[in-house]
Amino acid sequence: MSLKTFKPYTKSSRGTVLVSRSGLWRGKPYKPLISANNSSKGRNNYGRITSRNHGGGHKHKYRQIDFYRKKFDMTAEVERIEYDPNRSCHIMLVKFEDGKKYYYLAPQNLKVGEKIQNGPNSEIKPGNCLPLQDIPVGIDIHNVEINPGGGGKIARAAGTSVTISGIDGNYSIIKMASGEVRKIDSRSLATIGVLSNPDQKNIKIGKAGRSRWLGRRPHTRGVVKNPVDHPHGGGEGKSAGGRHPVSPTGQSAKGLKTRDNKRTDKFIVKRRNKRKDTK
Repeated sequence: MSLKTFKPYTKSSRGTVLVSRSGLWRGKPYKPLISANNSSKGRNNYGRITSRNHGGGHKHKYRQIDFYRKKFDMTAEVERIEYDPNRSCHIMLVKFEDGKKYYYLAPQNLKVGEKIQNGPNSEIKPGNCLPLQDIPVGIDIHNVEINPGGGGKIARAAGTSVTISGIDGNYSIIKMASGEVRKIDSRSLATIGVLSNPDQKNIKIGKAGRSRWLGRRPHTRGVVKNPVDHPHGGGEGKSAGGRHPVSPTGQSAKGLKTRDNKRTDKFIVKRRNKRKDTK
């Protein structure tokens, strides 16, 4: 995939940069594997807003992706590679020898008509899914299970992957893009390759309307609100908030650690890298 720019006929097209979808399936998705996408729009089961600035957006169906990859020892052919409005990477429709079809996450450099396979006896090539214990050290992988049989949870976004850096008994040592090094059960499944659409990070929205199409509502700064609405609100004239940055509920926004899962701390070999201040 390549980036697509536009001639500056309008103010919005001047800075817009999108990803070209040439080479992707141009028809409708496979109907048996789609369902209604009844998004909560940032609200919980009581109808109260728990995630602000969500709402609206273009209507789209949900594609039922198989993150488990449990159909072993049977070859599948890649029928087509599609755009998925629910995620940043592309997806592929595969057809197994028994005629059943599934949606999988599509890795880079995988073409229509190629064969893929799941299971411990699979070849080490992009698109094949194997247990971590059967994958050599140094191979890029994605859609990694945290617990065996639990379905892929790690490295599912566009252009992402993690690397197997070593073996420690019954665990594989995984290095993530954030710099975190973690131990995962070697029986967990992972898929070979780097995920598709790596240019997703280079997109420039170009105009406010495109953000609304994606379901992103306008974000209002806390310092311009009233004191009843935000801890930074109020003050005479233009003020700086009067305190360190916090969320609307008063939680610190300057590196406060919120992780509270001591049960899995023993599996983290190295914490992720600290974010560099870009200012």
